[in-house]
Amino acid sequence: MPTIKSAYLGNLRTSPKHLQSGEEIITDAPLDNNGKGEAFSPTDLVAAALGSCMVTIMGIVANKEGKQLEGLSWNTTKVMEDSPRKIKEIIIEFNWDHPFEDEKLLQKLKNAARTCPVALSLASDIKQHVIFNF
Repeated sequence: MPTIKSAYLGNLRTSPKHLQSGEEIITDAPLDNNGKGEAFSPTDLVAAALGSCMVTIMGIVANKEGKQLEGLSWNTTKVMEDSPRKIKEIIIEFNWDHPFEDEKLLQKLKNAARTCPVALSLASDIKQHVIFNF
């Protein structure tokens, strides 16, 4: 059974729909690739998926320890290569004003982030630069 059903809307836009939840998003080609840049590009979604996956897996680890990740935020930077056009690097920078004091748990969270399913699924030539400001 499919997970996502998508449609081409024209003008370099797509509309993927998550079938289980019914949630829909729009993608648009970026300005530097003939698009309008009015929505996430497909490669933006890949970069966003990496950060979201890392935090989801960190959250699972924290929950098992009876902890929550409130206050954790992150910035994602996607770096493209021109020829061939592809993602060259994804930089994830985590910020957490009030992290746990337990150094062992913090290391478990960092390890969980680096081994999330998206991180393990990306091509090995996509550099994953992860910065933990905690």
